[in-house]
This record gives sequence, structure tokens and C-alpha cells, in this order.
Amino acid sequence: MLWPIIYIIILPAALTIIYNLLVIGRQRVKSAWSQIDVQLKRRHDLIPNLITVAKGYMQHEHEIMEEVATARQIAAEASSIKDKEAAENVLSNALHSFFAVAENYPRLKADRVMLSLHEELVSTENRIAFARQYYNEEVLRYNTRVETFPSSAVAKLFGFTRKEFFKIEATGDRQAITAGF
Repeated sequence: MLWPIIYIIILPAALTIIYNLLVIGRQRVKSAWSQIDVQLKRRHDLIPNLITVAKGYMQHEHEIMEEVATARQIAAEASSIKDKEAAENVLSNALHSFFAVAENYPRLKADRVMLSLHEELVSTENRIAFARQYYNEEVLRYNTRVETFPSSAVAKLFGFTRKEFFKIEATGDRQAITAGF
């Protein structure tokens, strides 16, 4: 007598709840990714202004400015998370090289526009780090649901798959661009 109630009422209700939790998790991951994407676009938008200001002072440093511009373009065009991760790592390294070279130009370091752009870039790097942390936390929650029973069975049944974490590694010891410019 109890088995029909389980099959007719409780099992479909449990499947619906689990399915909805998986959908909510997937949507939270998408939302968290969009926050990263907004900050990466902001970063990409700052770089041309940075290069424009630096060109007036760093006339013999075309190679480093080309490297930053190319890395920015590749990062802006990357579509998958793995491609974005790789491209943003290249861009971070190029920016670190750019600021290391810029240290040799005292007038550039003192330029108000350059200082303002640098501060804006540092702020953006911090926002990217926070957005990346939030995204990775949401991916962890979602992936845990996808892999643990009983939600793993529902995930498999409806095609929910693991999501990738997003890592940006700068040269050296994984530090963001600092405000010491």
C-alpha cells in the first residue's frame, strides 16, 4: 500500500526538487561567469588608453606595446573558458612586462592620466579576482551536486555536466598588478 504512494508522489517530487536545484546551480554559474566577463571587458577597455598614453613616453618600446595590444585582442576574442583562461594569463604576463618597462620612464610614471589608468587597472584586477573567486565557489557547489548521489543520477539523466574552474596566473607568484607604479 505504501509503495504506490512513493512511486506516484514522493519520487516525482524528489526528482523535481533535485532537477530544480541543478538548474539553479547552473544558472548561478552562468551569472557568476557574466560578472567575470564584465570585469574582463573593463580590463580590455582600459588597455588601449594605457598604450596611447605610454606611446608618447616610450617611443622605443614598440615591441612591448605590440605584445600587450596583441594579447588584449586575443583575450577579447577568446570564447571558451579554457581559451579565456589561457589568453588572460598571456595578457597578465604582458601587462606585468609593460609596467616593468614603464618603470624606466620617470615622466611616464608621473603622468596623471597614466597614474589614473594604472589605479583603474589595479581596481579592475581586484574586481576580477573577487569575481573569479565567486565563480569558482559557484562551480564547486554545482559540480558537487552533479557528482553526489542522488543528484548525480538526475544530472546524468538530464545531461547536466561539470563546469570548469577559471584560473588566471600571473608571472612570478600569481600576484595582480600592484599599485606601486
